[in-house]
Amino acid sequence: MKKLEKDFNSNNQTAKNAGVKNFDKFHNSGYKGLYNGETAEDIAKRKGLRYREDILDNMGSDELIANLFRISQTEQKLRRDNIQTEKAAYITHNEVGKIVRKAIEEAGGTMPEDLPTPKKSLKQLEKENKKKLTKRRLYF
Repeated sequence: MKKLEKDFNSNNQTAKNAGVKNFDKFHNSGYKGLYNGETAEDIAKRKGLRYREDILDNMGSDELIANLFRISQTEQKLRRDNIQTEKAAYITHNEVGKIVRKAIEEAGGTMPEDLPTPKKSLKQLEKENKKKLTKRRLYF
């Protein structure tokens, strides 16, 4: 989880350096590319998430990997292509999302919007694991 947060913050810093001020719009550009036009709000509604519940915390491994790949490739492309405007950053993130979607399709994979939402979020699983570790320590 810490790695995911670090990667996400690094992506935000790279986007900021590329001129992005509206991070919601930037992130939605990537989601729209990967999820065939769906915004973060659309995805959250489809998954039945509560307001402000993190979408990335509520993905199975295939969906999370696709999103992490989208995020990392966008960050690299923003740097490599020396993107300097907010509009170009939005377009780049959307295009990378579409490329990842196309790769999934060509590999015969399941589109991210068709993947099931796990019953428990990553945060819930981390909390449960922490409790188990605490109980184990009490017994040893």
